[in-house]
Amino acid sequence: MFATDVNALGLPTAQGLQLTETWYWDANDANRAWTKRWQQERSGKFPTMVHAGVYAGTLHYLKARLALGGSPDGKAVVAKMKEMPTDDPLFGKGTIQANGRKVHDAYLFEVKKPAESKYPGDFYKLIQTIPAAEAFRPLKDSGCPLVSG
Repeated sequence: MFATDVNALGLPTAQGLQLTETWYWDANDANRAWTKRWQQERSGKFPTMVHAGVYAGTLHYLKARLALGGSPDGKAVVAKMKEMPTDDPLFGKGTIQANGRKVHDAYLFEVKKPAESKYPGDFYKLIQTIPAAEAFRPLKDSGCPLVSG
């Protein structure tokens, strides 16, 4: 379930639904500012955690390349991305595990009732912040062959 799904269903249908997301466009000033820029080419649309994730992932990739002096060596860049903590205006601080999973806080939201919504896209109320260590499967339980046991 994404904000775009809630928008398509409408608040009368989706109200009361609880869901987890790792990013919400209206969660804070930084997300709203980024969304405003994003909407310049997508008027009336609301970005999801996937859109924000692509932006944050690309930003981290570029930081890793810069740290390597611009090296285009893919293996070196990936290794640097996993070595460097992530920190961006949309997701904040996090890490990339050996299996490639990005780990950061997640959120439990509830879809607002129509009467609670104050403007278009005002979909969610925050129920709980889920700390990164609890939001994602532990690396030791990933079963990923990239993780040496």
